[in-house]
Amino acid sequence: MQRSCLALLILPFAFGTSAANSQTTSPEQRPAAVLATSEGAVKYGSNPAAGHTFKHGGVQLYYEIYGSGEPLLLVHGNGGSIADFKAQIDDFRRHYQVIAMDSRDQGRSADSSGVLTYEVMTDDLAALIDHLKCGPVNVLGWSDGGIEALLLGIRHPEDVKKIAAMAANLYPNGLYPTILAWIKSNLNSMSPADRETPQGKRETKLLELMLREPQIDVRALESIKAPTLVLAGDHDAIVDEHTLEIYHHIPNSQLSIFPNATHMIPYDDPVLFDSTIERFLQAPFVAKDRLNDLLKSYEAMLAAQK
Repeated sequence: MQRSCLALLILPFAFGTSAANSQTTSPEQRPAAVLATSEGAVKYGSNPAAGHTFKHGGVQLYYEIYGSGEPLLLVHGNGGSIADFKAQIDDFRRHYQVIAMDSRDQGRSADSSGVLTYEVMTDDLAALIDHLKCGPVNVLGWSDGGIEALLLGIRHPEDVKKIAAMAANLYPNGLYPTILAWIKSNLNSMSPADRETPQGKRETKLLELMLREPQIDVRALESIKAPTLVLAGDHDAIVDEHTLEIYHHIPNSQLSIFPNATHMIPYDDPVLFDSTIERFLQAPFVAKDRLNDLLKSYEAMLAAQK
């Protein structure tokens, strides 16, 4: 019987997160899920009561677990941390066991010595699922996390039940030119001295990652078998046509474009965002036929008018 485990941007909006590793109790020393006595007092991303660490590929990775029920893995964006998902953890912990991990070189996870890639971070997620023995899991990824959620479906299909990928891209030019220019400007504005500080090294690595990667062949999406919800804002950092390209190449996919919304809708409007995710996770996936299902509903509508 499947064991429960808990709930996971390409934009560097959270580079201020701590690079320090926390000293946390191991999973063997306390229950796998810890509920704080006062939900409002929880500081997600820095909560010793729910924090754990494990090592993969020689890097110590920090994660937190909340709630109980079907496992939901949350994956944050570039330069972010668990804390970015505050509204989502508050919401989903009521019905799911939520697992959220700081990616390597970000948040409270340790720095890595090698080249940072989306594939490496995706394999860290698969290692976490294996460490907790909780797969297959539902996955919600935002921005860089959306890229990793798609890669989980490609590289580790056995670990994934459903995928919700918010504002993912397959290659750097999937970002609007203004966004790419803004990333380059941020990188170029860093002095050599800035780049040598611990935080500067992280920022440099993460900014360079977005300009170099991902490099995912669109045809690889066709191997994803898990039901997948592709999401974006209608004013997103991701080119509109690129989001459609992703949607059209995943066999069991649905599409949700949020009106008058940016890349930041999980923060800006968590009620709308979370309810969309909840509906996708709760409803059995049924693939629609463009013509036959239209006619079926049309005939039912006419019959109801008699």
